[in-house]
Amino acid sequence: MEPGTLPLRAIVRVLWDAESAVWVATSDDVPGLVVEMATFDDIVKEVRALAPELFLLNTGAQPAILDIHFLADRLESIAA
Repeated sequence: MEPGTLPLRAIVRVLWDAESAVWVATSDDVPGLVVEMATFDDIVKEVRALAPELFLLNTGAQPAILDIHFLADRLESIAA
């Protein structure tokens, strides 16, 4: 990273869709990001690959460094 260059930060929200049995990732900070995958690890890999491309395509800018904060939520209902 060049001196004085701050990383661009993005929040990605990841929710478990029990009906479809997939994780779904979206972000207000990464324009156009919508990803569905069977595992959380696959979500992380796909977002890492897509986020820089989506920034370039949708904003015309490509950050040197992109910090992605993954916020995950999964609700499980179980019989007591």
